[in-house]
Amino acid sequence: MTTPNPRDTDVADVADVTDDTETTGGPSGGPGATALSGPRESVLSRPYRALSVGITTVVLLIAFEATAVGTAMPVAARELDGVSVYAFAFSGYFTTSLFGMVLSGQWSDRRGPLGPVTTGIAAFAVGLLLSGTAATMWMFILGRAVQGLGGGLVIVGLYVVVGRAYPEHLRPAIMAAFAASWVLPSVMGPLAAGAVTEHIGWRWVFLGTPLLVALPLALALPQIRRRAAGPVEGATGKGAAGAGGSGGRGSGRARTSFDGRRIRLALAISLGAGLLQYAAQDLRWLSLVPGVAGAALLVPAVRGLLPRGTYRAARGLPSVVLLRGVAAGSFIAAESFVPLMLVTQRGLSPTLAGLSLAAGGGTWALGSWLQSRPRVEPYRETLMTVGMVLVAAAIAAAPSVLIESVPVWIVAVAWGFGCFGMGLVIASTSVLLLKLSAPSEAGTNSAALQISDGLSNVMLLAVGGAAFAALGGGTVAHAATESSGGSPGAFAAVFLPMAGVALIGAWVTRRLRTA
Repeated sequence: MTTPNPRDTDVADVADVTDDTETTGGPSGGPGATALSGPRESVLSRPYRALSVGITTVVLLIAFEATAVGTAMPVAARELDGVSVYAFAFSGYFTTSLFGMVLSGQWSDRRGPLGPVTTGIAAFAVGLLLSGTAATMWMFILGRAVQGLGGGLVIVGLYVVVGRAYPEHLRPAIMAAFAASWVLPSVMGPLAAGAVTEHIGWRWVFLGTPLLVALPLALALPQIRRRAAGPVEGATGKGAAGAGGSGGRGSGRARTSFDGRRIRLALAISLGAGLLQYAAQDLRWLSLVPGVAGAALLVPAVRGLLPRGTYRAARGLPSVVLLRGVAAGSFIAAESFVPLMLVTQRGLSPTLAGLSLAAGGGTWALGSWLQSRPRVEPYRETLMTVGMVLVAAAIAAAPSVLIESVPVWIVAVAWGFGCFGMGLVIASTSVLLLKLSAPSEAGTNSAALQISDGLSNVMLLAVGGAAFAALGGGTVAHAATESSGGSPGAFAAVFLPMAGVALIGAWVTRRLRTA
């Protein structure tokens, strides 16, 4: 699962009375309406059914892309002579998605989520086409960057859609439905992508995916226009992400202008992350120049876009945002190298390497479902601690297959447990964020959570990519045809530090309560 995925939502604005009664809808509904909901109400009740199917289909599309691209990536990088910059193919996505997230939060709060969702899906498709037709690795990375911009727009826009259209008690269920939509792609995606890569060519993994765009557009956009369009009353653009608070009083009327300062900070964070990623991959003294410039841009931008106290794990919202980044960054940075390790070090085909991650879709969905049960609510923080320990253990176990005597199925088993832990943690961070968000800050707080997610992915991929390159990772391009199999130490240098980062996340879970 190499693409950030919308498994969670933000603040509710509407409610329903029974299965047979439409909600009042609209962007300015009241958060207290959930008390009127009937006992039979669910995300598939008649008022919510079309919207639930539509937005879940969008997630399904993203899930198929994520699992398919991860399987095809080792072959694409080798054919384009780009294994030495392999990490850029992933971090390029996350770097541009940071800007897309902030832009989408501003756009959604002020004008509604319809625009960012539509534009994001279109950019997502254009990025796939660029990557699929690339003649060089850098053109391939450019396509991934365009795709990332679209993904950032879509994911925050979807959070705002769900926050406006669903009452609070239904949000854990729709998040579980999002997670469940990863099960089929996680099982079938690697099989399909591996078969296409081996028999037709890796390019068709990218060129075929945009054909699926029409269906979610047709299902989701009319419902988004009807139930979640327009600005929220009191959207001031000064949410918790920028001020360190957890709610906002608003101004009493909706604003439609963008916050220029936050847009500039978003550009700075994306450019800074890109420069740091470049510096990490170019292991020369000269690379210190872009590295220092990137840090100079990144540090103030992060301070302006994330809640105050995030990086010292202040209790409450800051620790929720920090945990999201620690969990996602450590897991995604490690997962990005699993197929490459299995193809080059153990000689697996792209199909079998992709299948090593297939069970994770089901266990991730299981973890997300478990956290949505009302009976586990009092134990949410404990479950999140267990989840992070499982993530750390899975990452630490993965490089054991570098030892020839260790069976390769160990990776599949370990990743299944790791994904279960991620299901517990990722969905729960969103549930906790909901309790700290006001309707007028749905987009801003969602963007803060996703910035932490995406920025951690970029930074930890940069660290992992630098260690991989420094220890001879570029030589693995020939590993598929050599019995000796490349540079095992380069992979260990990626996985073991990420396991340590995940253990830090286990400590952060003890800082989530405000009192």
